[in-house]
Amino acid sequence: MTLARDWEQPLLTMAREAVQDEPTPAQPLRADGILLRRAYAYADEVTAAHSRSFNIASRLLPPPKRTGVRALYAFCRTTDDLVDRPTADPALALARWRARVPGDGTTPEDLVAIAWADTTQRFSIPPVLAQQLIDGVSQDLERRRYPDFETLARYCYGVASTVGLMSMHIIGYQSEQAIPYAVKLGVALQLTNILRDVGEDYRIGRLYLPEDELEGFGLDEAFFARPKVNHEWRGLMRYQIARARLLYAEAWPGIRLLSPDGRFAIRAAAGLYRGILDEIERNDFDVFTRRAYVPAARRARQLTGLWLSARLGDRGEASLTAVGRGRP
Repeated sequence: MTLARDWEQPLLTMAREAVQDEPTPAQPLRADGILLRRAYAYADEVTAAHSRSFNIASRLLPPPKRTGVRALYAFCRTTDDLVDRPTADPALALARWRARVPGDGTTPEDLVAIAWADTTQRFSIPPVLAQQLIDGVSQDLERRRYPDFETLARYCYGVASTVGLMSMHIIGYQSEQAIPYAVKLGVALQLTNILRDVGEDYRIGRLYLPEDELEGFGLDEAFFARPKVNHEWRGLMRYQIARARLLYAEAWPGIRLLSPDGRFAIRAAAGLYRGILDEIERNDFDVFTRRAYVPAARRARQLTGLWLSARLGDRGEASLTAVGRGRP
């Protein structure tokens, strides 16, 4: 494990404090069985409709853990939608949602809340992590620009590393040594999202790329009003992609600290998402008029390669760890 960078230290502190705040021992929610099945079925539908990569990766988990991570996805999706598809008062809607989480499953019309409440109890997920995620998502109501990567990394922790830490409880893990790896992977995944969605985000008034790094490559906010793929933009994107790849590589060994029946699913999720960076490069860094995604044939090849590397005893880690020299 590499030494933590300055921006990582506060994230690790938040993660460790949250994980140490263990809830009561695992137990199922006291709710009607038919209602629970409806709630989990709805979480499956939400996952299938909104995330191709997450849906594929979750299929690789045993059924109880699969339903758990899909309930987690539905919870995260619902939280995001309160901000990204807002009502008249998104702050109020988010506050009401916060008050219902994790809940006791007594609101039959709120299927996502029921599935998430049951998952929280079954897998003893520390409730602080869900609150940290809501805190992270709420930043999109308050902040539209990020002065430096330290500030952006804190946002990435809130909206993505928390998801990894909650997933860790569902999948099972050996010790708290897994925490730094989950934090890194979350930052890598969210940074990938940010790089893929630069154009789309700017059109709704958000710019996540650190302002000091934009300036370092000769760019400013005026560039995004009429963007074009030029020398400066390619330089900035190469730098950001190198950082993301390095974080993926550093997070990869931590997968061995998870329960064996969940490792391949996390490898698949990380590998498929990391493939988006390759697609951005194939598109000549044009994230303004093209949305990067991994085509089905390439996804199949990636999954096969990941499966083979797992069968060979994780020898495939060497190729990932070798990617991205330096420490962006």
